[in-house]
Amino acid sequence: MVRSLTTAIVTEEYPAGTALPPAGTLCEMYQVSRTVVREATTALAEKGLVAARQGLGTIVLDQSQWDLLDPQILDALFQRKDRLRYLDNLIQIRTTLECPMAAEAARRVTSAEAAQLSAQLRTLAGLLDDAEAYAAADIVFHDLIHRISGDTFGRAIVSSLQGRALHTSQYSGNPTRDDLELTHLAHARVHDSILAGDADAAALAMREHITNSWARRRPREP
Repeated sequence: MVRSLTTAIVTEEYPAGTALPPAGTLCEMYQVSRTVVREATTALAEKGLVAARQGLGTIVLDQSQWDLLDPQILDALFQRKDRLRYLDNLIQIRTTLECPMAAEAARRVTSAEAAQLSAQLRTLAGLLDDAEAYAAADIVFHDLIHRISGDTFGRAIVSSLQGRALHTSQYSGNPTRDDLELTHLAHARVHDSILAGDADAAALAMREHITNSWARRRPREP
């Protein structure tokens, strides 16, 4: 029930400023008790989605009040008709966070971490004919860089946002072998820059990788 109502609010089935159906109606809609409805309403309020207004009912709040890192809200944002707007924003956030993370990884990388990163690059090289497996290994490659950088909060934010976006085909795309080869060359440039200890080159390589990869798989506007 909470997930369903979260999606309905975020996708503007219930726009900001409008009231959710009364408790009795929600009981009938979801075949649950009033206790369950109260608990669900409390959960929605904790997400910043609604607030009780005396005499008005449970009112949907403006997006500025929402907990945008909540997994259910993120899932729903990427279901909206204008989800490309949010996916583009995700790419901006990734470049903002991951470029300095790559630079810091170049400054901090140890020989053991370098070996791990090289091993993961070799794993990626063996998956160029399997787009799904390559995508999973790609995430591991980036996460290794995040961990090497020591940026705990940056790593958590990227993981949270991207983890939900991966559920939408518009973000993942349908890469061809040629696309994967271009992505792999970009991964190699990031890898080489980090192992060379060149922070500026690592940041630039990461920026080009993230933005160019998205440009290749981004759906065309309708």
